[in-house]
Order: sequence, then C-alpha cells, then structure tokens
Amino acid sequence: MSRPLAPPALRLTVVGKQYRRGIRREGYQTLREAVTDRVRAFATRVARREQDPGLFWALRDVSMEVPSGSALGLIGPNGAGKSTLLKILSRVTEPTTGEIQLYGRVGSLLEIGTGFHPELTGRENVFLNGAILGMKRAEILTNFDAIVAFAEVEPFIDTPVKHYSSGMYLRLAFSVAAHLEPEILLVDEVLAVGDAAFQKRCLGKMNDVTREGRTVIFVSHNLDAIRRLCSHAVLLENGTVAAFGETADVVSQYLSRDYNRPEPRTRIDLSAAARTGTGAARFTTVSYDSASVEAAGRPY
Repeated sequence: MSRPLAPPALRLTVVGKQYRRGIRREGYQTLREAVTDRVRAFATRVARREQDPGLFWALRDVSMEVPSGSALGLIGPNGAGKSTLLKILSRVTEPTTGEIQLYGRVGSLLEIGTGFHPELTGRENVFLNGAILGMKRAEILTNFDAIVAFAEVEPFIDTPVKHYSSGMYLRLAFSVAAHLEPEILLVDEVLAVGDAAFQKRCLGKMNDVTREGRTVIFVSHNLDAIRRLCSHAVLLENGTVAAFGETADVVSQYLSRDYNRPEPRTRIDLSAAARTGTGAARFTTVSYDSASVEAAGRPY
C-alpha cells in the first residue's frame, strides 16, 4: 500500500521578480508634469518593460511545490536568485509575476538581527521578534526559557543587543525563529557566521522541525550541510530553476557546472572528499598548471 502524499506547505506558480538597475532620483515636478508622465507611462508600459535595458529579472518562471514536513535546499552561484526567493516567501517583497500559496505560518531568518532593535535588550527583542512573527504573548512566554537556553545568552539577556557580537545576535535570532513553531521555517546563509558547534545544533534543530511535520527551506553554500539536512534540492541559475530533485542528484549537477571549476594554479581542498582505503596516505590539496599541460602536449 503506497503512502499518502503529504499536503503542500507552499506552492509557487511561474513566480518572477523584476528590478530596475540604477534608479535615478528625479527632482520635484509640477502637478501637470506628474499627470502627463503618468499618462505616458501607462500608454507605453508593456513595450518599455520588455525593451528597457535598466530592467532585469532576479527570478523568472519559478514553479515548484514543497510538501509539508520536508527539508528543501536552495543552492546555486552568487546572484542566482536564492535570497530573492526567500524574501518573496517571507513577504518582505512581492513577486512581479506569478502566484505563491503558503499553507501555514512562516518564520524566517534572512539576515543577522532581522527584526531586532539595537537599543532594546535581548529579552525585549525576543518579545518584539515573536510579535513580528505573529506569535501571542502567552506563546512567547511558554517558549522563552528554551529560546534563551538554546541561544546561550542567559548572562546577557537583559543587555541591549547593540552590545552583542554577531554570533550572539545570530544565536538569539535563530532560536526565536525556530522555537516559536512556524509551519514553514526559512533559513538563509546566515548560519555561516556561527561556530562549528552552533551550526551542528542548528542543523539538529532543523531536523527536529521536519520530524514534527513542519517544513524547512534552507539556503547554503555548505553542500555538506545541504546533503545532511535536505532530502530534495533546487538549483537556481540566473533566476531560473536549472534542476529540482533528490539532493544528491542536484548537488552533482551543481558541482559539474563550469563556474565551479577552479582556475589553473588554484589550490583545491580535498579535506572533505569521500575516501576509500586505509587512510595511511591522504591527498589534502591538489592543483594543476595549464601551461605545463600544453607544453607536454598530452592530457593528464
């Protein structure tokens, strides 16, 4: 007997986001000039959208469905549109085209200290950030001790967060987002700021979230973390979906792309490479010299 399909946590249908490069601040206009400009813009809007070289698509025609209780990794080169997609899902910005359906409350950690006020204490910011995420005061009080314990900021909880280090900021922000039980948790590359022990605890917490039937969308350049946490992944390139499927397959496609190939004479770290054998001898780094290869006249 086949297992029933999990209901969707979110669904994207041909979602696109367009921006304008180098917006120029105009001087003051008279009422007549403003009305005239509006009429002209309305009359030529469609043609100019396609022809204006200042416009570019950060995302275009992105469609996918993510089931509840799953962990989805978003990978791709810098500028591929990963953070833009998370901002749209977090409702920080609206899509230019397409439709997004979210089934449940969304908690997001997009930047260090997002939703925090530097002059308020850690305690006050927990309540402020919880309210921004749509939590009731009683719900925040129930989880407050667990939030502070996970973040390991008990001695500084009544200190203004402007005196926190970036790591303390991150620990508290992640702890608030993870413990206030959103149905969909969005996490950007900010975990790279934390130390190894904290990253391990964060990955463990996100695993707990998925086991509880909630959904995690995780953006990272740490492919090992993506492999460990996510069963499926999406590869974004130039704002479009280049691959969508099981994590191992998508990561392999990503690593095979030309932009991941190191330049000649670049030291390639092999410390994380899969190994076989006894380990008595290990290659730790490798590099290649294109000039010597050409001189030899043969492949290597």
